[in-house]
Amino acid sequence: MKESAEKDQKLREQATVHEKEMIELETELNTTRRQLGTIKQELAEVHMELDDTQNKSAATFLATEDEIIQLRAELRAVRDQVRFYKQKVDVLDDYERQIRQLKDEVAFLSAEKSLLQERISGRRSPICFSSLTSHSPTSSKLTSASRHARLVSRFNDLYANERLNAQNLLRRYVDDLEMVQKIIFIATTEAFQAAKMAFRQFKLRVRKTLSPSHHGPEPLDEAVMDYIIRNQDLYDVQSSINDVIRSMSINPKISFPSEVDFILISSFIREVCRVAFAMQTLEPPLDVAFTTDGELFNEKKYRRSYDSDFTAPLVVYHIWPALMENDTIIAKGEAFTKRGALWSPSKSRSRGSSPARSRSTSPARALSSRSRSPSPIRRSISPRR
Repeated sequence: MKESAEKDQKLREQATVHEKEMIELETELNTTRRQLGTIKQELAEVHMELDDTQNKSAATFLATEDEIIQLRAELRAVRDQVRFYKQKVDVLDDYERQIRQLKDEVAFLSAEKSLLQERISGRRSPICFSSLTSHSPTSSKLTSASRHARLVSRFNDLYANERLNAQNLLRRYVDDLEMVQKIIFIATTEAFQAAKMAFRQFKLRVRKTLSPSHHGPEPLDEAVMDYIIRNQDLYDVQSSINDVIRSMSINPKISFPSEVDFILISSFIREVCRVAFAMQTLEPPLDVAFTTDGELFNEKKYRRSYDSDFTAPLVVYHIWPALMENDTIIAKGEAFTKRGALWSPSKSRSRGSSPARSRSTSPARALSSRSRSPSPIRRSISPRR
């Protein structure tokens, strides 16, 4: 009985403890449920805030895209306006440049007019060196820019017109276009060399004549150069033409039919010599660039001919020289380029291959052939002065 009472007592105590634990667990469960509900409510609020933020971001992004599109359109419009105004500025610059050139031309022509009037009136004789001191020593400097522009333009005109006329004239007697172009190129370079030599000799003669009687405030060199500029008509261009023809006659790179002579293009040589002589009066003087067959093609110095290989790196032969002012390129030349042409076998073009032509290189044969042939292209070479 006592053991049964003790067991009942223990069961009642365990039941009481169990009930207390159950009450505590229910209390904790209810508390956890309330916390879970609170958390769910907060999570729903966070979801709502996130949705609002996402909607606002999407609206802002759309507005930003619209602004970007509008800004791009405005940028294109501004660029178009800048391009338009830049074109206007370029046009204005061209107009101003033309106006300056025209003013220089007017000043140069006015100076030439006054010079011609002085010569006509007899106040200034072209053979009187001492009369130079009565003129302004800076007259050559005042027209230097206009003379430079005119001579460069004349050089370009020689390339565009005179060269083509000489080329068409030579094609009547020479079928090979390459040989014709070589003849014209060598005639041009030889004319520059002859004109430079004649200018140096003419300058020495003028200096020798002026030095005893020069007493002006300007330096003697300026007086000499001013006289040369004013009296370019005293240049013995025929002597330079004879020198050019003699040099071409012994040049092994070119050949010519035996029935004609290089004097056929004497008018072209005359114009090149005059331009080259006038270019020596500039400060600094202008000259053609040094050239060699097989040199590396320079795009800054030359243009390729229409029949050239535009991928070839070397120059086969030159068609027109480049005009230089010291190391600055004033006008581009023209060259023919072709891959493998320098190493391909070609026929000889030396004068030794033609006995008749080799005999015609002497001035005596030119004189005798003029008496035998009535052709106007066979004229004698006048003796050098």
